[in-house]
Amino acid sequence: MTYHISTDKSRLDLKMLHSFLAESYWSPGIPMETVKKAIQNSICFGAYDVEGKQIGFARVVTDKASFAYLADVFVLPDYRGNGISRLIMEAYTSHPDLQGLRRHMLATRDAHELYKKYGFVPIPNPEILMQRHDPEVYKRIEE
Repeated sequence: MTYHISTDKSRLDLKMLHSFLAESYWSPGIPMETVKKAIQNSICFGAYDVEGKQIGFARVVTDKASFAYLADVFVLPDYRGNGISRLIMEAYTSHPDLQGLRRHMLATRDAHELYKKYGFVPIPNPEILMQRHDPEVYKRIEE
């Protein structure tokens, strides 16, 4: 089967995206409005099958000058193992707005081998990184 990647946000299946992300380990319970706002403010990559059904996704938060954060990367379970994540990563690494950046970052629980193929390496000095993390934020948004 042939798959393709598009950055056309008007093609994104918001209902599917919200459903998947709200059940994911990295954004459980994310509200639809937050998904819409994240998409609006990111470069997005949709993966589609030959009929145009969206089957995968990634988005990038970037200033397009020095930094990019790759987030929300997934392929629907029925389509995994078909090279779709590779297509997404090739589109990401070749996107014109993401060239010449000083740093690309991401966080993953289980896809280290995929990202290594595209130049990502473990942080050599993780002690310099800090975060503000609020895992309950989506629960408060809905109240």
